[in-house]
Amino acid sequence: MGDCQSLGDCDDSRIVRLYEYLDGALSVDDLNDVKRHLEHCTECAQEYDLECIIRSVVKRSCTEQAPHTLKSRIMMRISEIRVESGHR
Repeated sequence: MGDCQSLGDCDDSRIVRLYEYLDGALSVDDLNDVKRHLEHCTECAQEYDLECIIRSVVKRSCTEQAPHTLKSRIMMRISEIRVESGHR
């Protein structure tokens, strides 16, 4: 597992430290500690890589726009369901 002492023996607290690291919420010393840990701990490095991928996908998803025709199709389907159920 590598040198896991700086992140609490790679227990659940390491996740918190990784999030703080990714969010830039650490002091310079803590930032350097986590960075060194990631260089030596495969498990934490993989967790870090996964979180980076997730954040990238979420960021990209938030900027993409649905096709204009989708809103029309959704509204049409809502109207159909209302008519079928007797609501207007």
